[in-house]
Amino acid sequence: MHIVLDNVEVRVLGSLIEKDVTTPDYYPLSLNALVNACNQKNNRDPVMNLNEESVRQALDSLQEKRLAGPASGADSRVTKYEHRLQEVFNFTRGETAILCVLLLRGAQTPGELRGRTERMHRFEDLTEVQSALQRLMQREPALAQVLPRQPGTKEARYMHLLSGDLEDSRVQDARAVQARSSIPGSSAESDRLAELEGEVEVLRKEVADLKQQMESFRRQFE
Repeated sequence: MHIVLDNVEVRVLGSLIEKDVTTPDYYPLSLNALVNACNQKNNRDPVMNLNEESVRQALDSLQEKRLAGPASGADSRVTKYEHRLQEVFNFTRGETAILCVLLLRGAQTPGELRGRTERMHRFEDLTEVQSALQRLMQREPALAQVLPRQPGTKEARYMHLLSGDLEDSRVQDARAVQARSSIPGSSAESDRLAELEGEVEVLRKEVADLKQQMESFRRQFE
């Protein structure tokens, strides 16, 4: 099952997973509670300022992809929403915690992941984190990948692949910004579109360079 999410869908899905594990008494979430969860300033990178319509659109898209939707049997007059990650992937608790933190905070090292998943799942050591990451990487299709080690750093970082690979993820984010920020018929729209096209071109060049670095990195171990 090939899934490609934009940056708003990633934030919505990550927020639903986090609240399911950390605040089960208040889960599933109403639309208002979900917007607040998406816009939290702690445990989020980047911090976002989404409105209800953006979150509602993301929920509709996630429902089409079978990853989230209205909670069934919820005893409330207000519609509440839940993720359906477990039904699709049948993760272990450790895999769920790692994927959740990757969705909410972007690429991270195993050490960062171990510390930031503490509220959701306690990993005894880094070996357990690495094992969970390997299982995500060995899925078909893969759900995580290792990034080239940055100069001067000891640990490699890992990213989720629910937005595609590195190039797909960045282009998808640029398209999502374009779709949500354009004002039909205005000169601002044209200016913003030209700016985004320039950003996408720069990102493509950066990704090409990163892919070249990754290939060199892989060859060191062949």
